Amino acid sequence: MAKSRTASLILRMVVMLIVIGVILGGIFGFQAFKSQMIAQAIAARSNPPQTVSTTTATASDWQERLEAVGSFRAVNGAALSSEVAGIVEAISFQDGQDVAAGTPLLQLRAEEDLATLKQYQAAADNAQVTYDRDLRQLKAQGVSQATVDSDLATLKQAQAQVAAQQAAIDKKTVKAPFAGRLGVRHVDLGQYLSAGTEIVTLQSLDPILFDFTLPQQALAKLKVGQAVAATLDGYPGRSFDGTITAISPLVDSTTRSLTVRASFANPDHLLLPGMYGKAAVAVGAPQRYVTLPATAIVSNPYGDIAYVVAGQGAAQTVKQIFVTTAGSRGDQVAVAKGVAEGDTVVTSGQLKLQNGSPITVNNSVTPPNDPAASPADPS
Repeated sequence: MAKSRTASLILRMVVMLIVIGVILGGIFGFQAFKSQMIAQAIAARSNPPQTVSTTTATASDWQERLEAVGSFRAVNGAALSSEVAGIVEAISFQDGQDVAAGTPLLQLRAEEDLATLKQYQAAADNAQVTYDRDLRQLKAQGVSQATVDSDLATLKQAQAQVAAQQAAIDKKTVKAPFAGRLGVRHVDLGQYLSAGTEIVTLQSLDPILFDFTLPQQALAKLKVGQAVAATLDGYPGRSFDGTITAISPLVDSTTRSLTVRASFANPDHLLLPGMYGKAAVAVGAPQRYVTLPATAIVSNPYGDIAYVVAGQGAAQTVKQIFVTTAGSRGDQVAVAKGVAEGDTVVTSGQLKLQNGSPITVNNSVTPPNDPAASPADPS
């Protein structure tokens, strides 16, 4: 009887332990399952697919170019003024007029100077008559050689006075020193004009020069006669062709740069002195590079990177790779190393990407990819 009760008690204890074990196992199993599901949910929320735009990397020929900014200047340009003072008697030009070299532009009053010139001319004529008469008398031994010599000196002095007075009168006429286009006049009829006061500007417009600076490292790639293409904000989408005419033999000791001068034909007078422009000099032979939109390259402290798409459909992810660039043109950049032709590369939306991030591609809006685009003027 006692053995039966002991066995029954043991059986009940075993059953109770089994039940408790099952309950505890269920509790711990549920907690483990819940933790796993929570971790998966957190992981899903922390790395959802990012919406990006993409492009297929293509290869194209690239011509190395040296680019710089500079300004146009006239071959000949001057602010015209009078060497002498006086009252403005006549103005013989219109604002913006094209004039030939030697064209009279302005006349100062010269009545007194003309009267003095007549006086000197009369004295010179009289000295000429006296000299001629005494020269004939010398042949007849009517006067001495000393008298003739004195007459000749008097004649030359009188002629010099005439020439000096004529030069003074000529200075009261302002003429165009070279052919070009006049600016806006700064004087009026009847105005007293001091010597050196600006009357009008004169600019020779065809051809026109363009001066720009390049770093000293570019010197070995430059030579006189190289083609130069200039673009201006005032003429979007248009390029002007010129040639290098001079390379400065002096390198600036502060900036370590040198000045290059190019000449441009300007028959339509579209290019004006003082205009700002961008110059591009083609150097070397063309090379073939993988070409991407500039937005596809992300710079960080460790270098330039790009995100290449891997996988298909909903399983697409990105792989972060370091790239080596070889220049830019317009909206495009050349990649020398890192991306192969045919790779699919992310062009926008990289901000939240990291290596292995899932993505969703939306190419309804894509970044610009124009090789001839002009960057915005930094000024």
